Amino acid sequence: VNSHQTLLEFVKYSKCPIINGLSDLYHPTQVLGDLLTMREYNKRGKVAFIGDSNNMCNSWLIAAAILGLEFSVALPPNYEINAEILEFAKDKARNSGAKLDISADKMRALKDAQVIITDTWVSMGQESEKEQRLKDFAGFIIDEAAMSVADSNAIFLHCLPAYRGFEVSEQVFEAHSKEIFDEAVNRLYVVKSVLCFLDEYRA
Repeated sequence: VNSHQTLLEFVKYSKCPIINGLSDLYHPTQVLGDLLTMREYNKRGKVAFIGDSNNMCNSWLIAAAILGLEFSVALPPNYEINAEILEFAKDKARNSGAKLDISADKMRALKDAQVIITDTWVSMGQESEKEQRLKDFAGFIIDEAAMSVADSNAIFLHCLPAYRGFEVSEQVFEAHSKEIFDEAVNRLYVVKSVLCFLDEYRA
C-alpha cells in the first residue's frame, strides 16, 4: 500500500491476519529476505544502511535492534529517522545489546561493514521531490570508493529496482549482482514461509 494508514484500516476490519508486503513506513518482508540472504552468505557482522530514512531503513533498524546486531545508518541532513521508530529501536537495543549508530557520515557507517544496504532515493509517491532529493543525496552513492572501506568480503544488497549512477554505481551493482538477485528470490521464499506460518497459526 502507498500509505501505512491504509494497512491499519485493513487490520481494523479484517478477521484474518494482515501481512505488510510494503508500505511507505515499513517493509518487513524484504528485511526478512535480506536476513535470509545474510545467513546464506554467512554474514554475522556489522550491517550498514546508506541512503533515505524510508521503509527499508525503518524496518532494518527495528530488526537489528531486536536481533542484537551492529547496525550503522548514514543519512543526509534533514532526513532524520521517525522519532517514534527510533525510540522503539533504542528500547529494543537496550534489551538485545544491539549497537546502533546513526550519522550523516557515509564512510563512518561503512567502516568494516560486512553487509551494505541501500535503496532508491526517490520512493513511490515522492516523484515530485526527485530533483531536490538528487541534490540532497549527492555523495551518498555506493561506489567502489565506498566499498573500499567496508570489509573486504562485504556483500551488497538492494531491494530493487536499482537506479545505477544514483544510489549505486554500475560497477558495484554488477560486481554484487548475484547477491542482489539471491536476495530478490529469497523474498519470495520468505513470503511463502510467512503465509505457511500464519496458516498453521490459525489452525
